[in-house]
Amino acid sequence: MFNQFKAAAEAAGNTEVQRFGTNAEAFNFIEGFLKKEEIKDTPGSYAIWADAPILKGVDTTALAAKVPGLKFQVTRELSKNAKIGITQMEWGLANMGTLAQDSSAVEQRLASSLSWIHIALLPSDRIVADLPALMTKMHPGKSNYIALITGPSKTADIERVLAIGVHGPERLVIICVDELGGMN
Repeated sequence: MFNQFKAAAEAAGNTEVQRFGTNAEAFNFIEGFLKKEEIKDTPGSYAIWADAPILKGVDTTALAAKVPGLKFQVTRELSKNAKIGITQMEWGLANMGTLAQDSSAVEQRLASSLSWIHIALLPSDRIVADLPALMTKMHPGKSNYIALITGPSKTADIERVLAIGVHGPERLVIICVDELGGMN
């Protein structure tokens, strides 16, 4: 299912999908990506990382020291000035390349929608076939705020001219991690 998900996600445009076997490989990729994007501790140039299961047991202070400008507190003020927002998603839909999550926590919404680049972590084994399959796992009656994300923000409502990044990130990086499997 991963290959179908990757193809559909990348077809949405301005989306890249990576897959790693371990959390350590994913962290190495993210660290390199943040450095390549020249993350620094100035407004418009830093990254925010919303609390997530992948961070359990991680020394976030040491990680932030390795990448100046990486912040693990997510506030409205920090989010609106973030270049990169990092979140962990719960599900992927293979047929559409869509990410799904219960985004009841405001930090998840802020980090995924206000930054210019959204890095989304996804357990590889949490990719399901389609929306009906997702609804057997995640039900609107049990989740207060289900967010579905397919590619970066796009609109064509202004004179039917496509604009990217108007109502959210202009770029989406999805990192599928095999070791994240079994999260509940």
